[in-house]
This record gives sequence, structure tokens and C-alpha cells, in this order.
Amino acid sequence: MSITEQEAQRLSSATVSAHLATTVEDRPHVAPVWFLYDDGHLFAFTSGRKLANIRKNPRVAASIEADEYHAVLQGTASIVEETDRVREIGKHLFEKYTGSPAAEKYTDEDGTPEGTLIDIEIGSATVREN
Repeated sequence: MSITEQEAQRLSSATVSAHLATTVEDRPHVAPVWFLYDDGHLFAFTSGRKLANIRKNPRVAASIEADEYHAVLQGTASIVEETDRVREIGKHLFEKYTGSPAAEKYTDEDGTPEGTLIDIEIGSATVREN
């Protein structure tokens, strides 16, 4: 997978939602998620239908539309179990979208973010200028 330095910077700084596509039994499901990009990985918190689909079929796609570019990413999702990693990613992700201390409203009393953290290892990426 090759993402240029400029594309990585754009994905890292984007504050738009990604539209995460999951599928199971030939039934697609697409829903917006806040994300954090880091070195070939897209991180997001999820639950419900998206999480259930990922547990059955980890192959996913994400579409990100910003003012200057459009990215389509395909990869394999895994569930992050390590509590310290979940908290670290959660802190960065929610601060990216809400700032600090507003990000705290997305965590429980011990600082653990709501939802389940998924790590999408990006296998292919298409990024185009708008």
C-alpha cells in the first residue's frame, strides 16, 4: 500500500467523517465514523451493525470526502483489545474532532472510550484531488 506523504498528512488532519462500508452475507452497510489515520492504519470506534459485520467479515472500505480530495481506502479491520492502546487512540481521536476537554464526554469514568476500537490496516488507497 502506498500513500504519499501529502496524502498521509491530509488523512491525519482531516476532521470530516469517513463512510465505513462493511458487509456480511452480501448485504452492505455504510455508516459515518470519526477516524484517526496513523501510518497506514485507520482507527475508529464503532458498535452495532458495523461491529457485528466486522466480526464476521473483516474486509472493509472507507470513503473520505474533503474539500480538496476524495480518498477510497480498502483494508482489513481488527478489534483492538489492549486497554491502554484503546485509551491512547481514543484520546487523540476525540480531541481531533472535539478538542480538549470536550473529548472527555466520549469516555466513561475511568477514561475508556465508548464503543469498540477497530484498526483498519489499509491494503489499497486511491486518493484524488477534487
